[in-house]
Amino acid sequence: MNDLHNFVQQYPRLFVLSGAGVSTDSGIPGYRDTEGRWKRTPPILLKDFLSDQSVRQRYWVRSMVGWRIVAGAHPNAAHHGLSRLEAAGRLRQLVTQNVDGLHQRAGSIDVIELHGNLRRVRCLGCGADHSRESVQRMLQAENPHFLACGAMVAPDGDADVESYRVDAFRVPTCAYCAGVLKPEVVFFGEGVPRDRVDAAVGALEQSDAVLVIGSSLMVYSGYRFCEWADKMGKPIAAINLGRTRADHLLSLKIERSCADVLRSLMEQLGIAY
Repeated sequence: MNDLHNFVQQYPRLFVLSGAGVSTDSGIPGYRDTEGRWKRTPPILLKDFLSDQSVRQRYWVRSMVGWRIVAGAHPNAAHHGLSRLEAAGRLRQLVTQNVDGLHQRAGSIDVIELHGNLRRVRCLGCGADHSRESVQRMLQAENPHFLACGAMVAPDGDADVESYRVDAFRVPTCAYCAGVLKPEVVFFGEGVPRDRVDAAVGALEQSDAVLVIGSSLMVYSGYRFCEWADKMGKPIAAINLGRTRADHLLSLKIERSCADVLRSLMEQLGIAY
């Protein structure tokens, strides 16, 4: 903790990259184990979601169950600590791989959501926007027999639900054109929008150092920022339980709960919640 305190003091303009580990203390499980391996079935691929009705059925039944957990989650000490770092002027940019919106609910203002946000849904036909809550009401009204399902939830709001009755599940469609609805999140196999990447790279160039929080960096969309930071000669620290893809690039690593570390760091910095 003293080394982390010194790191934050030495590099006042931090580029923070957060991942699923930030939200585990809010009750949203992470994707991977301490070795970076999948703990569950990998997420649905974009091409399968777009081309196969049965895949969309499987996605939405799992999302209907998983959304209840994500929507009810509250920011924890890690989210609040990062919002206080921003308010204190010690954070140049917060970039998150998470889609749960908990950073903003904790008070963070300038957040780049690399992979989007589950709370927004868009029609792929007419482009109309829908709130996730309105889609949830539609899902529950059309599929009351699935409301009793229980499941292990994932960071993207997905959930592992027994699929023996999925063919009876009615997927939501656009209220305006009956088109296909897709959450405004980046699916596996889908690229991160260029404007988000460009904004993050611009912030990285203006930062003194990188602090990775709660990410194994196994997905390249996050790992590449560490590659770029290393090429720019910027030091990288990480708070993560288990190995990361960028371990060989790190100048400091703390393997503890993100919430515990941020709580302790705020105390050492004298920043009140």
